[in-house]
Amino acid sequence: MTSLSTSTLAALEEMLQNMARSAPADFMPIYLSQGVSGSQIIGQLNPEFATYLQETLKRNPIPLISMGNDCLTIQAGKPKTLSISLQKLAEQMRNGGFIPGWRNEDFAWVDQNGHKYFRLERAAFRTFGLRSMATHINGYTKANTIWLGRRSENKATDPGKLDNIAAGGITADETPWVSARRELWEEAGVPPQIADEIEPVGRIHMRRPIPNRGFHDEQLYVYDLELGDNFIPTNHDGEVSGFIEVSYAEAAARILADEFTSDAAFVTADFILRRNK
Repeated sequence: MTSLSTSTLAALEEMLQNMARSAPADFMPIYLSQGVSGSQIIGQLNPEFATYLQETLKRNPIPLISMGNDCLTIQAGKPKTLSISLQKLAEQMRNGGFIPGWRNEDFAWVDQNGHKYFRLERAAFRTFGLRSMATHINGYTKANTIWLGRRSENKATDPGKLDNIAAGGITADETPWVSARRELWEEAGVPPQIADEIEPVGRIHMRRPIPNRGFHDEQLYVYDLELGDNFIPTNHDGEVSGFIEVSYAEAAARILADEFTSDAAFVTADFILRRNK
């Protein structure tokens, strides 16, 4: 346990209470229709994108996808067939300039029961407000310090912001565990024999609108990892410009000063609060 002021802990608690925000009222719901089984909302579309999408679907209809004045509907189908249709939709949106940072890497949309319905270019998930998944690892030491990475200035999202020692999206063919170990090596140079010691501590559900972009809806799988005093993180993939080792109090101050990415801020705040119970 470490000692932080009551006001700091209260501020972190209040921040965590606001991590799952509703979509703005004018956002257009995206439904997944499963016939007699009914429909469910799986995404949210920024109204600024709606006119372009309506026009492009009229010119170039896409199987399993339809759009009215108040919603976009995706008909459930075989995962491969549905994935092809959604990829065509994403490419049309990319051509209109509505999907920046195209990665040529797929995420999977998974329902609450763990069933994968489709896979799609990861950069499209925010544009359509689809729920994605990511892993975040808190790297800490016995001396009550925590390692933080600073994102590269070349990153498409949140360049230069502070992040966890390792974090990243779970690709369509990964489990959270596999993703966490991969990110630890790529971003922080943590070898497999150390990465195997990650401790799963829970999930955090993030929901927030992104100005001029879309809606960020992501399930964060959170892990803690104790690191030796002599361990120094080393980035391998060019996505991290450097690392700092700070006290929990300094980490909290940097969170409240808005130096973190939103996701890493919530994950780190949760870690600090768990350590101060």
